[in-house]
This record gives sequence, C-alpha cells and structure tokens, in this order.
Amino acid sequence: MITTPELRIRVVGSKDVVRNGDFVLYWMIANRRVVWNFSLQRAVQWARDLKKPLVVFEPLRCGYRWNSDRIHQFVIQGMADNQRRLARKPVYYFPYLEPEHDAGKGLLAALAKRACVVVSDDFPCFFLPRMIDAAARQIPTRFELIDSNGLLPMRSANKVFSRAFDFRRFLQKNLRPHLDEFPEPDPLVGSRLPKIDKLPREITQQWPVAKIDALPSNPGFLSDFPIGHSIRVASTHGGTRQAEKRLRNFVTQKLPRYCERRNQPQEDFTSGLSPYLHFGHISAHHIFTETMMHSGWSSLHISAKANGSSSGWWGASEPVEAFLDQLITWREVGYNICWQREDYDRYESLPDWARKTLAEHAGDPREHVYSLEQFENAKTHDELWNAAQRQLVREGRIHNYLRMLWGKKILQWSASPREALAIMLELNNKYALDGRNPNSYSGIFWVLGRYDRAWGPERPIFGKIRYMSSKNTARKVRVKDYIRKYGPYER
Repeated sequence: MITTPELRIRVVGSKDVVRNGDFVLYWMIANRRVVWNFSLQRAVQWARDLKKPLVVFEPLRCGYRWNSDRIHQFVIQGMADNQRRLARKPVYYFPYLEPEHDAGKGLLAALAKRACVVVSDDFPCFFLPRMIDAAARQIPTRFELIDSNGLLPMRSANKVFSRAFDFRRFLQKNLRPHLDEFPEPDPLVGSRLPKIDKLPREITQQWPVAKIDALPSNPGFLSDFPIGHSIRVASTHGGTRQAEKRLRNFVTQKLPRYCERRNQPQEDFTSGLSPYLHFGHISAHHIFTETMMHSGWSSLHISAKANGSSSGWWGASEPVEAFLDQLITWREVGYNICWQREDYDRYESLPDWARKTLAEHAGDPREHVYSLEQFENAKTHDELWNAAQRQLVREGRIHNYLRMLWGKKILQWSASPREALAIMLELNNKYALDGRNPNSYSGIFWVLGRYDRAWGPERPIFGKIRYMSSKNTARKVRVKDYIRKYGPYER
C-alpha cells in the first residue's frame, strides 16, 4: 500500500495512539467517497499496522446553515453509494442521519472513546473547521486530519496569493513532485483487515445506524428532517457513481470542444463536476487521471517553464490545458486562502486596491437598486440576469460564464458593495449545490476584485473593478435560447 504523504497529514493535539482500542475510526465529513481518498487510505494504513477493524463513520447533521432538501438529498445519495461500495469490504460502515437538532451530540465522543486513532478530513471552509476544533476536545486519542482536497497539498504554499497568475507560477514550479503521490483508486483492495459485525448496543440504541438503502423508496422521507423544505431537490443526482458517469461523458463527448463551446450557456459544455467536488463525491486526482489518460498524455511533457501562462504548461491539447487550469489553478487558489485566513468570506479580505476603489464609488447614484427578496425572486429589469437566477433556484447551479455576470450586476444594483457581497453569499450558499466551498467563495470575491487587477476606464459604482454588462455578454454568447429556457413559469 502507498503511504499517505506527510505534508497531507495534520495532527490535532498531542494525544497518543491507544493501541488497545477496539478499532480505527474514520470520521468522514468532507471527502465523502471510498475511492481516490487520502483520508480513507490513511485510516486503512492505521488499521493494517495496528491489526484492528476499521469503522467508517459518515454522519449528516441537520443544524447547518442554509440546510435544505436540496443539500440533504444530494449528500444522502452519496451515502447510499458509499454503503453499496463498502458492503463487501472489510469495513464497518456507520451512516448516521441526525433526526433532530443536536440529536447526534455525544456520538463522536462515544466512538472515539473506543478508538485507537481517529482520522478525519482537513477541509478549510464553512463550519467544518469550527466543528473540528470542538471535536478535538472530545477525542481522547491521536487525531489526524488528512488533506485530500487537490493535487497540491494545501500546506505546501504558506502564503496567500493575490493573483491567479502568481499561484499558477507557483504550481508550475512546485506541483511536479506531487504528481507522483496520488491516492490509491481503491485503498481497500487487498486489505485483509479484521472486521466487526456491529457496534456496542449502547451506541446504536441511542444513535441508530441509518437505513440509507430504504430511503429512495419513500419519496417524502426528507419531510421528517427539521431542515428547510422550501428549496426543492435538484435534478442533479449526488454520489460517486453519478460523478464518475459525468466525468466519462465529459472527457469523451465534451472536452474536445471545450474551448469554443464552454462559454455558450445553451449548450452546457462544462464538466458539471463542481457539486461532486464540493461534497467529496469525486477527487481532483481522479478527474486529472481520467482526463490525461483519455488524451494520451505523459508526465514527461510538462513544460519546465514557470512563466504563469495558462497554456502550454502540460504539453496537452488546448481544451485539456484550459480545463486543467480551471480544475487546478482556479479551484485550488481558493483553498490557498481559506486555510490561511479566517476572514476569507468577509469584505475585509478583499485586496486594498479593490476596497479603496469601491469605497470611492460607494455613494455613486444607482439607476436600479434591488432588495435581497427581489434578487431572489428574479424581479429585476434584466431578462438575462433573471434567467441566470432562475437557473440557480431551479437547478442549484448557474452556467459558469453567466455566474460572473450574475455577480457583477448584483454589485451594480445593490445599495453598497458590502450589501452586494452579502446578497451574493446568501443566494449562492442557499441555492447552489457547489456553494459553501473555497472555489465558490473565489468566484464571488472575484466579482469584487480578488485575484484580479485594476481596470480602466474608471466607471461609476465599479471604479476600477472589472465591468461586465448583459448587452456585451449577449454579443459574445448566444443567450436567446437560454433566456427562453429559464424564463418565468407560465401561469
């Protein structure tokens, strides 16, 4: 078995391994998959070395912010995939669905009390870092967090990059050795671990194992959870199986024409993998491997030039280079800031030049000013913007190109830049399946100048912030069919 790179292991606290414990515990909270997962690989490594059973504990709480039927179902569909894949593996899988607020309190502590070592996922965003801090006080044994987020280990770059160009140049200088340290596709293959058939009764009586496989047969099962029921489930089906299906379809059918058609919203030539990446249903390593295998690429083709250019780095075709820049540079630059700055989601984290120019134009007259409710209900004067918002509400996503326009218009039509940020965060995190993610925060803050530069000419409201308009967008992309598709429902 390949060992987990040390740079991806973060030990929380200073407690020792309890060698006479009952099992090794993998607390699955972000990398919600059983393939291409450094966290599971590390847990298997511990179980093998200690000759102990492995318990994979995957909970879903109900008290998280922006909870909804949409998010809950997507996560539960992923849990069903994990249950199927682990059914014949030497692992005890413990899925837990919290039936009411705080019902799961004490469960992790009860499991950790019997564990030799606890392994979990190192995810730098949303409520997970706070949850980890609280959990560390309850765990009486060695507690490790594993970074399985991207191709570059987060902690290999100990500075925050202000531009994607600079981060890309850092990647070009430093990523190559990490391409030899990929997680195993299936870390449980060939692992002859001892297995337990059940957990102690005092645990499962108070916290029953969820019957995940029975849930799809009950269409109304989500109504039993104390979560928001106003946001309907999306047509996008969660789980590793669907993620892998989308990946195969993308690399075989869409990737060859990615460059010329990805910005055409009516054609939908993007990968559609961002929700699966966010919930950990698929790995960036898996996506990279599948993409490169299909394109016939060899690592010997990597350019030695660290010039920050987004093309010509990999020695691959133009569409592959463009896609990898999205998957690696633009996705992982968000992780770079989130693990180092606690204020990554606050206005104060914007670059000095951006805050200065926005402040200078904060009092500029605005022809249109809309409230959060008006934005949420797509009640603006702009048909293209309204269509993008309706796509977000109905499907849990916005086409990538139009998401940039969506944010720029919220800045233009809000009472202040701070209010614009609050509106973007609320709508995106409430409705988008890939919201509450480092990459998602990067996109929102890009609207206000993060990872960008000052632009001219200076404009009202925007100042030196990059400007976009629906009229110019309509000149570049074909939007009539898109507007028709996401128009208001007929009454």
